[in-house]
Amino acid sequence: MKIIQMEVGSLGTNCYIAYCENTKKAVIIDPGGDAARILAAVSREGLSVEAIINTHGHADHVLANVKVQEATGAPLWIHSGDADMLGSGSRNLSAFLGGATSCGKADRLLSDGEVLPVGDFALTVLHTPGHTPGGISLLAGKTVFVGDTLFAESIGRTDFPGGSYSQLIKSIKQKLMVLDDEVKAYPGHGPATTIGWERRQNPFIQ
Repeated sequence: MKIIQMEVGSLGTNCYIAYCENTKKAVIIDPGGDAARILAAVSREGLSVEAIINTHGHADHVLANVKVQEATGAPLWIHSGDADMLGSGSRNLSAFLGGATSCGKADRLLSDGEVLPVGDFALTVLHTPGHTPGGISLLAGKTVFVGDTLFAESIGRTDFPGGSYSQLIKSIKQKLMVLDDEVKAYPGHGPATTIGWERRQNPFIQ
């Protein structure tokens, strides 16, 4: 699996394009803005986008859903717990970013434990609620895309509607901290980290 990472949108969200080098099949994770840049990267690598996956339904992770979907024809996937956020500017918080925005309609509702094949690799859905009710992480071998669940030496906010601090800590401990130390975690904002580093250094989960 190869990963293209780019910071998009006004809040500096990490958008990831994960693709199979052999088949050129790809998924786009959290297209939160700057659709033209995302699509340019897809075109440059000659990729076939199998799906657009939102780790959760907040605006800064979904704002480019529609434009990317229109250009690629790829289906939109999100956990069932956050699906209704896509169509609500107040629930996805786009109403607080300059205007209420509908960000498409899910073509597939994901659930914990599902395995999503992408060429020669597969992503396993880990339901990691707490930042939002339907927040997910996506595990592929020694890589995990953690959305806004876990950050380098920090954790996602829980003061938005639907957030729960106790649930977030439970998700991190039961779904992420059980992974091997060397698993690299790619968060929704900021630098990548490893599970081992967070296990030792993250003050929220000591």
